[in-house]
Amino acid sequence: MRAIVQRVSRARVTVDGAVTGEIGTGLMILVCAMQGDTEAEADKLAAKIAKLRIFRDDKDKMNLSVRDIGGACLIVSQFTLAADLRGNRPGFSTAAPPSEGQRLYDYFTARMQAEGLPTANGIFGADMDVELVNQGPVTIWIDTDS
Repeated sequence: MRAIVQRVSRARVTVDGAVTGEIGTGLMILVCAMQGDTEAEADKLAAKIAKLRIFRDDKDKMNLSVRDIGGACLIVSQFTLAADLRGNRPGFSTAAPPSEGQRLYDYFTARMQAEGLPTANGIFGADMDVELVNQGPVTIWIDTDS
């Protein structure tokens, strides 16, 4: 699985003008299931993100996790993280098929909740508008195959 994790002071996603998910301080997580991914990759990704120390402590060092600060996670599916850029038009054949992608997206969200983190979500496969304030800015790319 692949993810882009951004430290945010707030974030929200809307579909057809209706807010489907919104958080204050926490993590904006764009996630993509790749072909061949299983629950094991989702487990690994959730554990890594839950422990990721990218929030400032009282000494202004990135030393705290989203759990440590009492933050939340906005999780949005993004199959374009699977882009193959050999040419000028990206291909997405390495992304998991939609039904498997949605199953793993839902499973990943459940794993983040099992880590004790409040979550909000977009709608899998929908045309979403995502708004966020990237605090720092801090943006981390994670691939469970790396």
